[in-house]
Order: sequence, then structure tokens, then C-alpha cells
Amino acid sequence: MLLIDLIIINSVVFYVSDKEYLLPSFLIYTNLFWIVSSFFSGFYKVYRFTKFFRVLSLLVVQFSVFFLGFFTYFSLFREGDVVNNQTVILSTIFIAIAIVKYAFIYALKRYRAQGNNYRKVVVLGGDESAKKMIKLFQNKKDLGYIVEGFFSNKQFKSKLYKGNILTSENFILENGIDEMYCSLSELDKEEVERINAFASQHSIVVKLIPNVNELYSKSYRTEYYDDSFLVLNVDKLPFEHIENRIYKRVFDILFSLFIIIFVLTWLTPIIWILIKLESRGPAFFKQKREGLKGELFVCYKFRSMKTNVSSEHKHTIKNDSRVTKIGSFLRRTSLDELPQFFNVLQGNMSVVGPRPHLKSLSIEYQKNVNNYLERHAMKPGITGLAQVRGYRGEIKKKSDIKNRIRLDIFYIENWSILLDIKIILQTVFNVYTGEEKAY
Repeated sequence: MLLIDLIIINSVVFYVSDKEYLLPSFLIYTNLFWIVSSFFSGFYKVYRFTKFFRVLSLLVVQFSVFFLGFFTYFSLFREGDVVNNQTVILSTIFIAIAIVKYAFIYALKRYRAQGNNYRKVVVLGGDESAKKMIKLFQNKKDLGYIVEGFFSNKQFKSKLYKGNILTSENFILENGIDEMYCSLSELDKEEVERINAFASQHSIVVKLIPNVNELYSKSYRTEYYDDSFLVLNVDKLPFEHIENRIYKRVFDILFSLFIIIFVLTWLTPIIWILIKLESRGPAFFKQKREGLKGELFVCYKFRSMKTNVSSEHKHTIKNDSRVTKIGSFLRRTSLDELPQFFNVLQGNMSVVGPRPHLKSLSIEYQKNVNNYLERHAMKPGITGLAQVRGYRGEIKKKSDIKNRIRLDIFYIENWSILLDIKIILQTVFNVYTGEEKAY
């Protein structure tokens, strides 16, 4: 939808305006402003249960902001006419995008009503709220949900009843269930936490059917199905939203290109010569590390040690005899990590994220930290929140790895571009002032 809207905007501006006055900078500005403003207005957060009136309110908000940005260009960048017929342009864009958006939503509803583009769901609970949820999905075919069954600790004579709550997990995995709807009237807190952990591990959406007597935390977002039926949506992690993954990836590419072009192009030959003068072996060190979802990738570094066979399973320790003199300098200044910007361009890493671990050490850490595998929910980073907080390098005691993982998970759950920038600036500051564990 974003691409379609951008095509509409550019086509209208190009064909309605006077080509003599149309500046390329205006088109670039208009496109960027639309993308940024739509992100903040939530213009594309339209779901299968979103009502037509809600779509109208999103259109009004988005175009109110866009109109202001459209005319702001003339006061910021150029006085006078850049494009003519501004009223015609804006009116045409609004009408065209509104028609296309509503047509697309209507077409999707008709398509789903015919049994396409559906999501498989199960309901955990057998109370009245759970039954109403099942009935709603069965009656509202255009929502695109197919109820595969429900589970309850009470016995029911129904074809949809599949067993008690404990037996639901195998059924969910075997039948490729997309979403789970849990009745808070029947499930206790421990069961909900267990279900959340299971769903997170297998990338299944969890939504809660609320008990009217309960109070809800900020980790839940209310949604209305069919006007009056309230459902609680368990808030997604930032990286479960595709727009956040796109923003982070664009930032990673631009930042990495800047470092590679303006730093590594002249610094690499110098470091290569210094490494070669001191010890035999390649200038670059390559090692397999765990990345997104635990998949292995080749991680690049400037070689800071003498060639040895123990690097695959042994951490660097203080006064390590394997570290060369130039290697010690590279480690203290974190310059040995710079080749990882090529990993970022390849898509194996991010500029900021949990540090990638060796598979052998990862297996060891899993024994000591229950939620260790949650750090695999995003790409590893060149630097991270745990590193700028002092948890880098050698693991001397169990609390070191537990605190590192705690900070990694906090970062994953609270990510933002501003947090990334703050971590990058803190990394630069730490390099300048020196770090105790940088050895």
C-alpha cells in the first residue's frame, strides 16, 4: 500500500503540475515526508478487523499532516511556485488514495469471505466469552479467521472441542495455528505466562479475551471485533513490526557505508601492514558465530592474536599470551571489530544488537540462563547495550552472562532508533576514555 500511494503521489504531481517549474528536490521531499508522517500517524496500521470509520479517521489525520508538510516546502526551500495547481494536486491525491485504500480493503474482505487469506485460530477456554468469540469468527467470514478448535479444562460435547489446555500445544504445532485466543476467565496467571512463552518461541500471535473484573497492564492493547467485542492484543516486540525492521535496516546500511567509505578505505591498509609486520598469518580473522534465529554466519575481524587452535572455544582473558602487541591496541580501541561493518552490509549483523556468540559457548550459556534464546530474536550487533554497560569480554562468573542477557533482552523489548544512536555515541565515548574489560 505504501508503494501504491507513492506511485499515486508522484504520478499526480508529475502530470498535473507544470513541468517547467517541477524540481526533483520537491518530489524527493514529498516522498520522504509522506513515508515519515505515515509512520508516526499509523496510517498503514489497518488490520482485518479495522472498521471503515477508523480508516476514514486515519485518512483525515494523515492528509492533515501531509498538507502542512506539502506547503512547508515552499517556505523552507524556495519562494514562489515550484509546482502550480496545488489545490488540484492535493485534492486529486486525497481522493485517489482514499478510493484505492477503501477499494483494497473491500476487495480483501470479499476475498476472505470466500475462504481465502485466512488465519487458523484456536480458542483456549470454554466460557461464554470464548463461545462468543468462536461464534463471531464463524459468522463474520470476511474477517478471515477459521476456528480449528477450542480447549478447556471442562468437558464439552462439541466437534470443535479438542481437549484440555495442556494438550493444546501439540495440536497448535501440528495444525500450523496462526493465532491463539485465551479466555482470562478460565486461565490463571501462570497458564497465560506459559502460553506467552510458547507462542513467542514458535512465532504465534496471542490475544486475550478479557475478564471484565481484571485490570490490564500497558503490555496489552485493546481491540474491538464487531464493534462491541473487546479483545486484548499482547503487544508485539518492536522487531515484530515490519516497518521497524525496515527502518533499522536502512539505518544499518547508511551507517555502514559511511564507515566503510570514510574510515575503512584508508585505515584498513595501515592496520593490514601493522598486523603483517608483527606476526605471520592473515590480516583478517574469520569465525562462525550464531546470528538471527541461531543460524551460523562468518564473522569478520582484524586478527589480534597469534594464529592458534583454541580460539574456537576459549574466551580471551586478561594478559592473554595469544594477543599480539598490535592486537592489544586494536582490542582496547575496538578497531578489531570494524570489518564487521561488511557483515552488516551482507545482512548478517546490525550496527547495534546483542553480540554474536560462538555456538560452543552459546550451548554452555543456555544451561545457566533460562531465557537465553530470546536474544536470537534479532540480528547480532557490532556493539550493544550490554557492552556499553560494562558487560563485554571475559565471562568470569555466572552473573556476568546473566546480566549481559538481561540487558540484551531489555534492548530487544525496548528498541528505538534513538536508543541505537545513544548506544553508538556511548560506544565511541567508551573507546575514547578506555574500558577496563577491553583486552
